[in-house]
Amino acid sequence: MIKTADRLNNISEYYFSRKLREIDDQNKKGRQVINLGIGSPDLPPHPDVIKTLNEESVKPDRHSYQSYRGSAVLRNAMSSWYKQWYNVDLDPESEILPLIGSKEGIVHICMTFLNPGDKALVPNPGYPAYRSAVYLAGADCIDYELKEENNWHPDFNFLESLDLSSVKLMWINYPHMPTGQLPSIDLFEKVIAFGKKHDILICNDNPYSFILNDKPLSLLSVKDAKDTAIELNSLSKSHNMAGWRVGLLAGKAQIITEVLRFKSNMDSGMFLPLQLAAAKALSLPGEWYEEVNKVYRGRRNKVFVLLKKLKTVFSTSQAGMFIWAKIDDSEKDCYTFVDKILDKAGVFITPGAIFGSSGNRYIRVSLCAPIEKFDEAIKRIEEMV
Repeated sequence: MIKTADRLNNISEYYFSRKLREIDDQNKKGRQVINLGIGSPDLPPHPDVIKTLNEESVKPDRHSYQSYRGSAVLRNAMSSWYKQWYNVDLDPESEILPLIGSKEGIVHICMTFLNPGDKALVPNPGYPAYRSAVYLAGADCIDYELKEENNWHPDFNFLESLDLSSVKLMWINYPHMPTGQLPSIDLFEKVIAFGKKHDILICNDNPYSFILNDKPLSLLSVKDAKDTAIELNSLSKSHNMAGWRVGLLAGKAQIITEVLRFKSNMDSGMFLPLQLAAAKALSLPGEWYEEVNKVYRGRRNKVFVLLKKLKTVFSTSQAGMFIWAKIDDSEKDCYTFVDKILDKAGVFITPGAIFGSSGNRYIRVSLCAPIEKFDEAIKRIEEMV
């Protein structure tokens, strides 16, 4: 068999890819597992967004290759959205790059700026894609541990103690996934100051700022942030458009141009009707977010009940579409705990350790299921307990 490239040596199949096959096998045997692990919104986009996609798709001139920079209509909508909700000014011509989902942006950024021998700071716990993208670029990861006692914020004293001479990137993600920790201006100012001091590009992944959060915040709202920072955002969570794959990269024109240099060799643009529908989504009024969050609040209350049944400890002030909870000291570890719940109750919950070693005593529950599913999960877990 042909040997795979060395860049895959530190990469394994995504945990959910493997686990969902296992769950699918159980369901085929009649198990009917309740999946509370995946953060894929089960609610639809706004009807006007779907209407726009339908109307634009039947037009005969909508099916050609598109600009590598994305439609001007979409870029202008993204710029207006950032100004309205984050009070951040972005030039739609030079400071915004539409993406086929923000996950591809994580890879594009690493491939654009990292060489073998370079290093990137990666949060632990944190989204596994940051680590994978760094390794795919041939660079190395330096973990910075996030701790509950420090509000899941970086320990800047620890960071300053490191040899940062080869560090080119730092990944942050606030509101934080998986912990649900909200950012503050003070935190963002410290991150920007750290990036400037050490000439490190700060990359904030910001897809959760509208979910169960009344005050969306962008890293780019900090004074002079564009000098050292870029930000990824997405319509996947905020607009229930995960499968549509629409995201964006925002930052200084020079950085956007360099990322585009890589990206333009990877794809040939996004389907135009999809871009126009995404622009429509970004123009929705505040009532849209309020209605979505009303649903998530009801589900979150159910998850609180479920987690109490499991004897976990958790904060009730988390943002995003997950709840992060610490398992009881009597449990061996999160994997054993999760497998026990799956085996005995037929309920799948995410083990926190897939986000890094600091998550080993934690679990994560998704809010992306109907109330009826949570009620059934609570019933099963009561019977298990």
